[in-house]
Amino acid sequence: MRRSICVSTALTVWAAVAAAQPAQPPAPAGGRGAAVRRVVSPEVLPDRRITFRFTAPKASEVVLRFSEGGPQSHPMVKDENGVWSVTIGPVDPEVYTYSFLADGVKAIDLANPVAKVGATIDASVVEVPGTPPRFDQVQSVAHGSINIHTYASGASNTQRGLFVYVPPDYYSQPAKRFPVLYLWHGGGGAEQDWSRDGRAGVILDNLIAQKKSVPMLIVMPNNVPGTPAPGVAAPAPAAAPSPGGTNYDLLRRELLGDIIPFVAKQYRTIENRESRAIAGLSAGGGTTMNVGLSSLDSFAWVAEFSSGMFGGTTGYGQFDIEKISPGFYKDPAATNKKLKLFYMSCGTDDPRMPFQKKALEDFQSHGIQVTFAAFPGAHEWKVWRHSLADLAPKLFH
Repeated sequence: MRRSICVSTALTVWAAVAAAQPAQPPAPAGGRGAAVRRVVSPEVLPDRRITFRFTAPKASEVVLRFSEGGPQSHPMVKDENGVWSVTIGPVDPEVYTYSFLADGVKAIDLANPVAKVGATIDASVVEVPGTPPRFDQVQSVAHGSINIHTYASGASNTQRGLFVYVPPDYYSQPAKRFPVLYLWHGGGGAEQDWSRDGRAGVILDNLIAQKKSVPMLIVMPNNVPGTPAPGVAAPAPAAAPSPGGTNYDLLRRELLGDIIPFVAKQYRTIENRESRAIAGLSAGGGTTMNVGLSSLDSFAWVAEFSSGMFGGTTGYGQFDIEKISPGFYKDPAATNKKLKLFYMSCGTDDPRMPFQKKALEDFQSHGIQVTFAAFPGAHEWKVWRHSLADLAPKLFH
């Protein structure tokens, strides 16, 4: 059975926006109702400081672990009601993750419904709005939708999920067809990551409203190959998994044989290679390189963000372009003609950066044209949101 759900891109971050608004402090303790009072956390103050609170009456120590790329530790102080608190900042307008360590045990903020959820619930999320609004902040512009689908994967004999960003122009121009960006999440994540943590729909809404980006669909599949249910036979693999354990051959067959036809049936897409792009972050960048560069008859735009596949302690083994795309270096002019854009990006503080630069130099030494960008940060969503905002205006021109 196919399932489809449509939600506005503005609603996909409603909880984060709500969490960013200044809140009333906790009600004073005392009386018979004191034990059930509501603790407000996080509380974003007008000067961009943030107060965090955590209820743990029996804990002897609670520490706030703040941010994503390079966590900072902030000791918290307990009041007479067993509520620990700390105020930090002011901080820059941004979307931040955080958690607590209560006597060494990690915990998320149970007073905050906004969480970073991939394969596990990893952290809580707080947004500090900017003035003017950040590029990845919900603004007063026309909004598209984030549609949720399930589809049958013939490549893995499973039901799989994907999210699709649909631009506002799709609804206002019912005769128009649109190009498609296929966008992969990273390791430990899931298909909802790019719409929630990556703010893909919000970023595109803003770029399209500013006429900086061509209106496009963004298809966000699951980067983890499907596992058949018990008793269901899996198709025989055409190739062994990569050194990192990812079965790129299965993901490639699923993308080309299942996902693209499904999207073409559901939406008004332009079905040629010049109107298809593929991109991904971290492990999804590895998928982009292995699937995209081996399928240049299907994709003319290829982009990876912070992939670890180029080697080093954070990598998956030796990168060999000739195994991925035989003849890639043989005729650089022909390769460059096929690739309307070959894009790479990485965080300035990401340990993958030296290996990204080495790969970039290798591509360039063989005459391959590459657009490279670096953004402040480590291996974190802040960098990848900037990467998407930088990539999108370069596509489909």
